[in-house]
Amino acid sequence: QVQLVESGGGLVQAGGSLRLSCAASGRTFSVYAMGWFRQAPGKEREFVAAIRWSGGNTYYAAYYADSVKGRFTISRDNAKNTVYLQMNSLKPEDTAVYYCAADRDRIATMYAKGYDYWGQGTQVTVSS
Repeated sequence: QVQLVESGGGLVQAGGSLRLSCAASGRTFSVYAMGWFRQAPGKEREFVAAIRWSGGNTYYAAYYADSVKGRFTISRDNAKNTVYLQMNSLKPEDTAVYYCAADRDRIATMYAKGYDYWGQGTQVTVSS
């Protein structure tokens, strides 16, 4: 069982930055693929970014939705059992509840149903 706790959300002006954190429990965190999703009011949950182990001691592959590519960066610190989402150049359309998720199959799919564990979410609001 893995428990995920997100933090770092808040209110920011357009063009600003936030860094979200997701702290995970469990000894096998380093091999899980981790993803970030978001859900705006009245919309479906959508993929934001994911990261998975791709071989070697430190190499991880990262994937991004087109809408955030070049602005958001996903990273992880296995020693701290934490995955991050650095969000720069934020836009009002980035406003949503952001969720962290863990995938036991290590695929880092862009589909929410591929993830086994979810956090409770953290609100990000970007004002214009």
